[in-house]
Amino acid sequence: MEEDEGVLDLRQYISSLDQSSLPRILQVCSGVYFQGSIYELSGSEVCLSTGDLVKVTGVELLSVCCEDIGTNTTFELPIEHSGLFKLVPEDLPYNTIEEMVGLQPVGVDACGSFTFVNRNEMTIENFTVSAGREITLLSVEISADGNRYARCQLMGQQGVSAEVLIPVSCHGEFYECENERGYSLQEIMLSDRLCKRRFRKTKSNKCGSPLIFTPIYQVQGIMHMRKNIVKFPSSLEVDVIDVTEQCKDLTFVTPLSMAEVVTQPKEAFPTMAEILEEPEANRFFCSSWFKELQKGKHLVLHKWDNTTMVLACTPRGRKAQQYFLISCDYGGQMRRRPREFSSVYDLYVAFSRSPGLRVSVTRHCEAVEEEGIPALSVGEQLEVLKLATVAGPGGERMESLTCRRIMEEDEDEDEDEEDENQGEMTEICLPLFTQAHFVEVLSDKKKYCLAELGKNFSLPLEVKVVNRDRAMEKDPLVGLTALVVEEALKETTVLASLPGRPEQCFALPIRWLQMSLCFTSDPLPWADCQNPELHLEGVTEVTDHFYHEYHMSTQTDMAPPPRPPKRKPSSPSSSKTPKTRAKSKADTANIKSTTLTKKLDSLSLSQTNPIENRRAPPPPPPSESAEEPPPLVPRKPTSVSCSKANTYVQTPRKQKKKQRKTARDSSDSDHDYESVDEILNVPDSIMFY
Repeated sequence: MEEDEGVLDLRQYISSLDQSSLPRILQVCSGVYFQGSIYELSGSEVCLSTGDLVKVTGVELLSVCCEDIGTNTTFELPIEHSGLFKLVPEDLPYNTIEEMVGLQPVGVDACGSFTFVNRNEMTIENFTVSAGREITLLSVEISADGNRYARCQLMGQQGVSAEVLIPVSCHGEFYECENERGYSLQEIMLSDRLCKRRFRKTKSNKCGSPLIFTPIYQVQGIMHMRKNIVKFPSSLEVDVIDVTEQCKDLTFVTPLSMAEVVTQPKEAFPTMAEILEEPEANRFFCSSWFKELQKGKHLVLHKWDNTTMVLACTPRGRKAQQYFLISCDYGGQMRRRPREFSSVYDLYVAFSRSPGLRVSVTRHCEAVEEEGIPALSVGEQLEVLKLATVAGPGGERMESLTCRRIMEEDEDEDEDEEDENQGEMTEICLPLFTQAHFVEVLSDKKKYCLAELGKNFSLPLEVKVVNRDRAMEKDPLVGLTALVVEEALKETTVLASLPGRPEQCFALPIRWLQMSLCFTSDPLPWADCQNPELHLEGVTEVTDHFYHEYHMSTQTDMAPPPRPPKRKPSSPSSSKTPKTRAKSKADTANIKSTTLTKKLDSLSLSQTNPIENRRAPPPPPPSESAEEPPPLVPRKPTSVSCSKANTYVQTPRKQKKKQRKTARDSSDSDHDYESVDEILNVPDSIMFY
């Protein structure tokens, strides 16, 4: 489309535009402008004045404008509209089959066949088609002699069909019949022939008004002498003219996204660039350089490369977690820290990544014979050997971690005998579902750089930074109590710096930065042939949003830890060995004795009688001296002070409580304990007195 084709409405021009010919340069001729010729669209101000040049770089279908012919009203539908529409037959007749084929959706882009009738009788060779008989056009074929024929289908009275070839040059008075086939908006807009037809809603009656569809595109372009990208709909009432050939030597500012920057040849770097569109929101980065990425600011782009980085974070604890992207060129030194594990399954995951794992038990773990869990003591050291499937106590198969207890050698025993005994006794099997607590045993006090850690050990690792990176003014990793180095990743980054400090560089990960900039012809901020020595900021602090987004994009379906088997209901006596039952009885006796002692110590004179239906004892027999009070039973001193007489004694209440027999009853004579009756008689004796 050239200038000699005249001025066109913007909507008409964009609808007929071949997108493969982009970019195209348009000149604004005239139009209707609102609010001082400024259109504010999606937060972007677009000003189109007469004479402006716009370089169209992209066109995207947004929606469809529907015009109701009957009511002369318009409304807009999204391109994803789920409703269907059917073709409205044309009122004017077609004179030849060829004319009808050229206007109907038949061929490669056809969405279905259509049916027509001939008002006149038609004879084809020896076959006669009566007037008014419906004919369905299927396709157009070319014969061996080069003539074109329309393959049509004729329906008989009893549903029998027949196909005939009709020359496209055949004359007649042809009218299109209404077709019940429904078309979606996407099908209509993608067909060059369908988008020019009229349609009616499939659910409306024949009296419904026809609809004319007009696509609405979002036009993306560059304004001449302006540095911002503009986006505006093709429905603006603007007249334009195509001046691509006349202005092909005109220079436009070329906005580049971060993904497009890394497509530039490496010979184009270093260069100066200006930020045209800054990142919309700071969702990913906490570093200081992110604040400098503002619209209109200039950057020095040194190069782009595929950078290996490490994702790290602080351990979970009372303080909020911090997250970092660390370059493999980080110059700080680190020392390994022992890892902690809260289950045998966590121990297995760590062992699968780094064999030869040794741990120490940090909490007691009682044995559970029904689940096959052995007892573990604090301080006991284990060496993880392998994962094995063993038979549980109930005969079921379960995955267990085979470990060897690390025991000190006894010098008094023969070493050969000790090795045999340890081979039989020190290996234990820990089911993966066991909830136990371990800490890694480390004897390594060496300092490593980040690259050495990745070569010598498998991640994740827990480390502490002991020496800072001297190339950085402030190392954010120094001072942290611990740092978990999780995994290595590769990111395409652009090495950039500020013009005021071109030697202090930072890496811009293009996958996580949505902004646009343009290359400028400004001189580099250093003298010719004196490129500064670059110092990379090796640590980039990121947000928790970045951390979770990254793991969501790279997560793998990992099997959850196994659950412990369900315990079978059984009586305690049947599930325990005689030795265990004896130990259990002794423990029960000790518990009851301790409980009774606590109750006796806490008794006071004001407490009620805990024995159900117990009457007051009879008065003591009169002594020889009636004036002397009866002697009190001697008692051991308790926590209750009896220096004052208890003048108020509550009436004993009845409480239902089972009487218990303790193991102490049989051995009262051997210990200096008071009997229960003696203690309970004290309040009654005082009352009598």
